[in-house]
Amino acid sequence: MKLERKHGILFLAIAVWNVLSYANFARNLLETATSGEERAAGYYVAHVVLIVVNLGIAVVLGRFGWRAWRATSPSATQEPAHR
Repeated sequence: MKLERKHGILFLAIAVWNVLSYANFARNLLETATSGEERAAGYYVAHVVLIVVNLGIAVVLGRFGWRAWRATSPSATQEPAHR
Protein backbone atom coordinates (compact mmCIF):
# COMPACT_ATOMS: atom_id res chain seq x y z
CA MET A 1 0.00 0.00 0.00
CA LYS A 2 1.32 3.39 -0.94
CA LEU A 3 0.69 6.25 1.45
CA GLU A 4 -1.10 9.18 -0.12
CA ARG A 5 -1.67 12.74 1.00
CA LYS A 6 -5.08 11.80 2.45
CA HIS A 7 -3.36 9.24 4.71
CA GLY A 8 -0.94 11.91 5.88
CA ILE A 9 -3.82 14.21 6.75
CA LEU A 10 -5.58 11.43 8.65
CA PHE A 11 -2.44 10.51 10.63
CA LEU A 12 -1.76 14.15 11.47
CA ALA A 13 -5.38 14.69 12.53
CA ILE A 14 -5.31 11.65 14.82
CA ALA A 15 -1.99 12.78 16.29
CA VAL A 16 -3.37 16.26 17.04
CA TRP A 17 -6.52 14.74 18.53
CA ASN A 18 -4.44 12.47 20.81
CA VAL A 19 -2.29 15.38 21.99
CA LEU A 20 -5.29 17.62 22.70
CA SER A 21 -7.41 14.97 24.41
CA TYR A 22 -4.60 13.54 26.54
CA ALA A 23 -3.31 17.00 27.47
CA ASN A 24 -6.81 17.70 28.79
CA PHE A 25 -6.79 14.32 30.55
CA ALA A 26 -3.43 15.17 32.16
CA ARG A 27 -4.76 18.55 33.30
CA ASN A 28 -7.80 16.88 34.88
CA LEU A 29 -5.58 14.28 36.57
CA LEU A 30 -3.38 17.05 37.97
CA GLU A 31 -6.44 18.88 39.28
CA THR A 32 -7.56 15.66 40.98
CA ALA A 33 -4.14 15.22 42.57
CA THR A 34 -3.95 18.81 43.83
CA SER A 35 -7.53 18.94 45.11
CA GLY A 36 -6.68 16.64 47.99
CA GLU A 37 -8.95 13.88 46.77
CA GLU A 38 -7.86 10.54 48.21
CA ARG A 39 -6.82 8.09 45.50
CA ALA A 40 -4.55 5.07 45.53
CA ALA A 41 -1.09 5.49 44.03
CA GLY A 42 -1.98 2.86 41.42
CA TYR A 43 -4.70 5.16 40.09
CA TYR A 44 -2.16 7.85 39.28
CA VAL A 45 0.43 5.40 37.94
CA ALA A 46 -2.08 3.77 35.59
CA HIS A 47 -3.35 7.09 34.27
CA VAL A 48 0.13 8.55 33.80
CA VAL A 49 1.11 5.42 31.85
CA LEU A 50 -1.97 5.87 29.65
CA ILE A 51 -1.06 9.49 29.00
CA VAL A 52 2.58 8.73 28.16
CA VAL A 53 1.71 5.81 25.86
CA ASN A 54 -0.93 7.78 23.98
CA LEU A 55 1.34 10.78 23.56
CA GLY A 56 3.98 8.38 22.22
CA ILE A 57 1.41 7.05 19.75
CA ALA A 58 0.68 10.64 18.75
CA VAL A 59 4.38 11.21 18.02
CA VAL A 60 4.61 8.06 15.89
CA LEU A 61 1.44 8.88 13.94
CA GLY A 62 2.56 12.48 13.56
CA ARG A 63 5.87 11.34 12.06
CA PHE A 64 4.10 8.94 9.65
CA GLY A 65 1.65 11.67 8.71
CA TRP A 66 4.38 14.25 8.16
CA ARG A 67 6.41 11.85 6.02
CA ALA A 68 3.35 10.93 3.94
CA TRP A 69 2.46 14.61 3.57
CA ARG A 70 5.97 15.57 2.47
CA ALA A 71 6.41 12.56 0.17
CA THR A 72 3.24 13.36 -1.72
CA SER A 73 3.57 17.14 -1.83
CA PRO A 74 3.53 18.62 -5.33
CA SER A 75 7.13 19.88 -5.01
CA ALA A 76 8.38 16.40 -4.02
CA THR A 77 6.78 14.71 -7.02
CA GLN A 78 8.05 17.12 -9.66
CA GLU A 79 10.88 16.06 -11.92
CA PRO A 80 14.15 17.92 -11.40
CA ALA A 81 14.89 20.54 -14.04
CA HIS A 82 17.44 19.47 -16.66
CA ARG A 83 20.18 21.88 -17.64
